[in-house]
Amino acid sequence: MDIHSLQTRLRAFSAERGWEPYQNPKNLAMAMVVEAAELVEIFQWLSPEQAADIAADAARQQHVGEEIADVLVYLLQIADRCGIDLEAAVERKIGLNALKYPVPSSPQPAPTDSGVADAPSPEPRAD
Repeated sequence: MDIHSLQTRLRAFSAERGWEPYQNPKNLAMAMVVEAAELVEIFQWLSPEQAADIAADAARQQHVGEEIADVLVYLLQIADRCGIDLEAAVERKIGLNALKYPVPSSPQPAPTDSGVADAPSPEPRAD
């Protein structure tokens, strides 16, 4: 996927339809959030196992792909309108995250669905 080519195609798509006056960063960001909510809605009441099994259902997998594409389209347009080089921004962010979250020297518990790692059971106290 070539980000610049996608942005060029999206710019032309919008221009052909006269949408440029409405596609400012604020409106694009709000539209992206709506699309992200549509993606969340697919998973909203599924168990983690059901969510993981979406790939086994072609129709549901296609629906998820369409919603992800909608979110990506808006992200590409926001970056384009703001003059952000997405490849450079992602590379920089990965580097910053590597500094913020270094590889641990000992294995760490995996995060749970709540995003919090399961803490080891405390040792029994001998009070």
